[in-house]
Amino acid sequence: MPYCCQCGQQVAIRDTHCDSCGARQPAPSAAANHLHGISPRTASLLCYVPIVGWLAAIVVLASARFRQDTQVRFHAFQGLYLFVGWLIVDWVLDPLFRSPISWGLPFYRIVPALLKIAIFVAWIFMMIKTAHNQQYKLPVFGELAEKSVAEQR
Repeated sequence: MPYCCQCGQQVAIRDTHCDSCGARQPAPSAAANHLHGISPRTASLLCYVPIVGWLAAIVVLASARFRQDTQVRFHAFQGLYLFVGWLIVDWVLDPLFRSPISWGLPFYRIVPALLKIAIFVAWIFMMIKTAHNQQYKLPVFGELAEKSVAEQR
């Protein structure tokens, strides 16, 4: 049960004013508890959802609930870096390999597709590892994630 912000008497959760002193009470914050029911494993798992996991990763990194949980923050950073890798392949390498320079070499068009498949498989692999509570560090992205978590301590 909450207490009055002015006099310290108990007030009901939905009370707008204190019965004892009449002071206006702050509205209950729904944003403060938006991650209350999510377990660390679920939060980590959501960071690896292909294509949209970056949204969950940003929410996890911005939340106060997981500020001290280095494992969840590691997964959030690693999921973000996987998404950045996807963007680099999609926005930089794919147009580059479709340019007239590589037209004479048809096998170069396969490179961006293979990289996208590799990143997609990494997302699924990390979802499986995280669902089993196993910590796994991907070769490049995991090292970046470890450095990011270490810098925030």
